[in-house]
Amino acid sequence: MKRLRFVSKLGGTPLAVGSPVAPAMLNSSRSMRRNLCLLLLVLALPVSAADRAEEVRATEIAFAKAFADRDAKQFFLYLADDAQFLGRRNTMRGKQEVITGWSEFFKPAVAPFRWQPERVVTNAAGDLGFSSGPVFDEAGVQIGTFTSTWVRQPDGSWRILFDGGSVCPTTKQSAQ
Repeated sequence: MKRLRFVSKLGGTPLAVGSPVAPAMLNSSRSMRRNLCLLLLVLALPVSAADRAEEVRATEIAFAKAFADRDAKQFFLYLADDAQFLGRRNTMRGKQEVITGWSEFFKPAVAPFRWQPERVVTNAAGDLGFSSGPVFDEAGVQIGTFTSTWVRQPDGSWRILFDGGSVCPTTKQSAQ
């Protein structure tokens, strides 16, 4: 009788003792509860750092593709509102300043440089990502290395917060 009261409290229909339908309904109810518990457990499992790193990698690749495709509108959608880009001579602070500074790079019909992520990691919480890799000139010669910090948004997308880079030592030497 206790079992029947429990089913009733879960929203099931109270059954008459000895009813032939009772065992089938109880098993169905147990099965539904078990499936619901398993679903909740799966949803509660944290996404692995490797999965989040792959999200950041895919976002960095899409960001670079928007630049290569000369799609400034798409490119600037990846910027966090408080983004900061470290240029060679100054730091651009805030989305609008980055848009103003980087709009110059969209003027040529062909992108003046390109990049690709080589190393990508995220923190344990899965809300910060870091990507780094080579930067190439139009001829495909590596001219530097970029580093980007990404922040995961409440909707699951990633926005770039910090971006900067360094010039290759061989590039400096060849320029002398």
